[in-house]
Amino acid sequence: MESWTVRRVTPDDAGRMRALRLEMLADSPLAFLETLAQAAARSHDSYRQRIRASATGYGIAQFIADPGGDPLIGHAGGTVISDEPHVTVVFAVYLTPAHRGGKLLAQLVEAVADWSAAAGRHELMLEVVVGNDRAVRAYEKLGFEDTGVRLPHPTVPVLTELQMRRRI
Repeated sequence: MESWTVRRVTPDDAGRMRALRLEMLADSPLAFLETLAQAAARSHDSYRQRIRASATGYGIAQFIADPGGDPLIGHAGGTVISDEPHVTVVFAVYLTPAHRGGKLLAQLVEAVADWSAAAGRHELMLEVVVGNDRAVRAYEKLGFEDTGVRLPHPTVPVLTELQMRRRI
């Protein structure tokens, strides 16, 4: 039986997080805000700085699924935006292909939700590329609802994203 721990990143995770980030971008290039080439070109120190900033506090956080010693198998982040300080934006959600369709997504999203609630933010928001019906269904199972808001994809303007929200 497979097992893992969902936890907040620590500075010691920088190398494994870099590997997972490169996997994320290779597997799902339209789902994230940078390209594989951009991520690969970033220095290890840049990854360490990002992880350090996400390891503590209530402005930004990253959570990982850690099977212990092996490559990481999942990630979800949360951040606050100035336009809606009561909302946590869920970002960079990724599960390795072998772990899709199980309970891992819920565990990662709940880690972000718990962190958000502790910060006094009681709503989660995320965006999904229109046409990614599998992701939409998965988020609906976790209580997210389509808001009807449609936005241009931030890096591929011919694509559209739909916004989903959930109260905590």
